[in-house]
Amino acid sequence: MDTNHELTNVFDDLSDVPSVPQNSTSNLKGTSNGEKKTSSAALDNHVPVSCSLKSFSFNDLKTATKNFRSESFLGEGGFGCVFKGWIDENTFAPTKPGVGIVVAIKKLKIESYQGHKEWLAEVNYLGQLRHDNLVKLIGYCCESDNRLLVYEFMPRGSLENHLFRSVQPISWTTRMKIVIDVARGISFLHNLDTHVIYRDLKASNVLLDSEFNAKLSDFGLARDGPTGDNTHVSTRVVGTEGYAAPEYVATGDTSIFIFSHFVFFVFVLYHLNNARKLPSKEQHHYHPCKRQGFVLDSILKSSFCNSNSNTGHWHLTTKSDVYSFGVVLLELLSGKRALDEDRPGFLDSLVDWAKPFLSDNRRVLRIMDTRLGGQYSKKEAQTLAALVLQCLYTDPKNRPHMKDVLTTLEQLQTPNNNVRRTHHRMDHRVVKHTSYHHKAKAHI
Repeated sequence: MDTNHELTNVFDDLSDVPSVPQNSTSNLKGTSNGEKKTSSAALDNHVPVSCSLKSFSFNDLKTATKNFRSESFLGEGGFGCVFKGWIDENTFAPTKPGVGIVVAIKKLKIESYQGHKEWLAEVNYLGQLRHDNLVKLIGYCCESDNRLLVYEFMPRGSLENHLFRSVQPISWTTRMKIVIDVARGISFLHNLDTHVIYRDLKASNVLLDSEFNAKLSDFGLARDGPTGDNTHVSTRVVGTEGYAAPEYVATGDTSIFIFSHFVFFVFVLYHLNNARKLPSKEQHHYHPCKRQGFVLDSILKSSFCNSNSNTGHWHLTTKSDVYSFGVVLLELLSGKRALDEDRPGFLDSLVDWAKPFLSDNRRVLRIMDTRLGGQYSKKEAQTLAALVLQCLYTDPKNRPHMKDVLTTLEQLQTPNNNVRRTHHRMDHRVVKHTSYHHKAKAHI
């Protein structure tokens, strides 16, 4: 069961569009559901002049995907579907299947107004940023109500597929390679002149090419970080539950936050009292605060120290991405999802489940992915566990910067640390990799 849930704010306005370039959002601000959608011409004018993206016609993309037929379908995300298409490598004209280069084409749902905003964010960021660990955006389409994006095709799909859906597990060496690639991508964003906060780092947004090189995809939620003397930006709540930093999930007016938690505590106490009367079998399946466990514990520890006393808003910084990175790294170590409602002990949050083990070098080996068959470096596993714990600190000020995380990871790959020592049962067979293709949105 996929337990990832998108976090959104029903009071969201449109002031969150990225400022790349600075005036790229002027026609989008303040638009309400009752107003007319921004015209395609107006949106097209927001595409940065400096970007090298190809502007595709809708008919060309229809041809490239054979009219978006089911055989070309790769998967579906929150704001649209992804299709496989073929184009000429030089002219970008549509071609027959097997001729030219294969691309992934994301087609926005016409009724998804929030998707317009995310479409524009992707064009702005990926149209100007180039890095080996960012997925390449080739072009876009903006005709009438049609919004499409054309990406390089990532043949091995998403990290999520390989960790949780593939029959064949990925090896320890490959996991190390992937986590370093992800760290390089995030570190690149955080160290730009104007920091970029990714805001939606999760396993399904990490895509893999044929050589298992990892690239970050889906920049629809990215935004500029603080500038000048500012230490943070105040913003709406977006992201994915289980990956989002606790201080960021707790966004909102302070008085509303306090009142909502008072009501929540009353709710929990009432149902816990009733739960005691349930038979043991039912009690195992019933837990009123199961979904809220990770949010409740972490928010109460960090809410007031991270709130803005003047505005009642909570702060978004690059450290929010560091927390999400810690969760992805924990998934790579354990082979378990960030959220799993079927996890024993009412601990659907992977963070809550794993934290007691992370600080103990002996106990931490209990959380390692059993599908590795013991074939991993004990020293590296312990170092990564300590790094996860640092990334998951409740107070964001105590989390490391991404460049420091990257340094730690790269040091593990130096010749002195490159001697592989497998932990226990050396007679386990090493499972070979095979290409695994799963129809999911993460092929984009």
